Amino acid sequence: MDVKLVFMAVLLFRSTTSSAAEDYVRPRPREDLSLPWKPRHPSEPHQVHISLAGHKHMRITWVTDDESSPSIVNYGTSPGQYASSSEGESTSYNYLFYNSGKIHHVVIGPLEDDTIYFYCCGGSSLEFSLKTPPSQFPITFAVVGDLGQTGWTSSTLEHIGQCKYDVHMLPGDLSYANYVQHLWDTFGELVQPLASARPWMVTEGNHERESIPLLKSGFQAYNARWKMPFEESGSPSNLYYSFEVAGVHIIMLGSYTDYGEDSEQYNWLKADLSKVDRQRTPWLLVSLHVPWHNSNFAHQGEGDDMMATMEPLLYASGVDILIAGHVHAYERSVRIKNGRVDPCGIVHITIGDGGNREGLAHRYHQPKPEWSAFREASFGHGELEIVNSTHAYWGWHRNDDDEPVKSDSVWINSLVSSGCVASGKLL
Repeated sequence: MDVKLVFMAVLLFRSTTSSAAEDYVRPRPREDLSLPWKPRHPSEPHQVHISLAGHKHMRITWVTDDESSPSIVNYGTSPGQYASSSEGESTSYNYLFYNSGKIHHVVIGPLEDDTIYFYCCGGSSLEFSLKTPPSQFPITFAVVGDLGQTGWTSSTLEHIGQCKYDVHMLPGDLSYANYVQHLWDTFGELVQPLASARPWMVTEGNHERESIPLLKSGFQAYNARWKMPFEESGSPSNLYYSFEVAGVHIIMLGSYTDYGEDSEQYNWLKADLSKVDRQRTPWLLVSLHVPWHNSNFAHQGEGDDMMATMEPLLYASGVDILIAGHVHAYERSVRIKNGRVDPCGIVHITIGDGGNREGLAHRYHQPKPEWSAFREASFGHGELEIVNSTHAYWGWHRNDDDEPVKSDSVWINSLVSSGCVASGKLL
C-alpha cells in the first residue's frame, strides 16, 4: 500500500465532503500566522503548557528535541529558588513521515491555592511562572473554542491575556493541524505565553481526530500532547474527564467517542455525576465540542444523538451551563430542556469563534427561536466569573477592530439557589 496515496485520498475526501456540507457564506479570513523558527538548544523546553491534575496538583507539559532530556520540574514560590522537585513521564509519536519531539508530562504538588510559583523544566535555566486557582469564590474562567492559528487567533489570545482569569477552558479544535503535524508544534509555541501561566483545560474536537483508515485510529497527536486529568477523575479515556476547582465541578465530554447508553463514556458520566456534592461544588458545568442547541445553519443537528442520550442525565443532575464550540459563531440560550424553555434547564453557550482559518458561520435560522437569547457571527472570547455559590456573571467579547468589545453579558443564578436541585449528592 502506498502510504502517501492513502494520505492524499483521505485529505481529498475530507475537503470535498466538508465543502459540500457548509452552505453558509464565509468572510475573507485572516491569513495563517507565520511563526519563524528560532534556533534553540536541543534540551530547551518549548510548547510549555499546564493543566490541573487533581486536588492541589498541576501537570506541566513541554517538548524537547533532545531525547535524553529528563522529565523533571523544579519549582518554588520565589524566582530562581526551587525548594521542590518532581519527576514524571515522557512520550513521543510518529505520524507518517513526522517524528515528534520528546513530550514530557510532570505532575507537581501539593500546591498552595491562589499562589504564584516559578518553575524550570528538564533542568533548563529557562524560568516560567504560573498561578494556581483559588480554593473559594470568586473564580474566573476564560472560554474560547476553535482557535486555530490566524491573525484572528492572535487577537483573541491577546484579549484573553488582558483579562484576569484563573483557568482557561477550550471546548475542542485547538491547532487545526489537519494531519500536518508540525502545525501542532507551531500551535504549542503560539499559546505558550498564556498556557504556561494558567491551566488550560481542553476537550477534543473534530479537527483533533486526524484518523487515516487502516493506518491511524485518531487523536494520536492530541492524546500525546494534551494529557488531561482523566486518570485522576476515574475516566478510562483522555477524551473525557472531570475536575473540580473552587466550588465548581466541571465535566469535559467527548463528542467524537462513543456516548451511547452502553458506552464507557456514558457509564463514566453517570458515575461521575453521582459523586457530585452540591454543598461542596454548588456549580455544575459541562463542556464538549458539538453544540446540542444551535440556531445557526452550520452543523445543524449534529449533536442531536448525543443530546438525546445524555441530556436526561445532565438535567436530572442540575447542570447549570453547557459550553460548546464547533459552530464558528456565538450563541447563548436561556435555560432550556429538549429545545424548550425550562426554568430548571441548562444555559447553552456556543463559542466556536476563536479565530480559525475557516472563517465565520454567518447564516442563522429565522425567526430566532424562543430559547435563543443572543447570537452573533463574530470572532471573540468569553469570560465566566463564578462570583459566589448563587450568582455567576457571563460576558462575551467581540473582536471588533482588534479591540475586545463586550457585546453580550448576563447574570446567571445557580440551579441550587433557584430550588431546582437539592444540595448534597444527586442521582
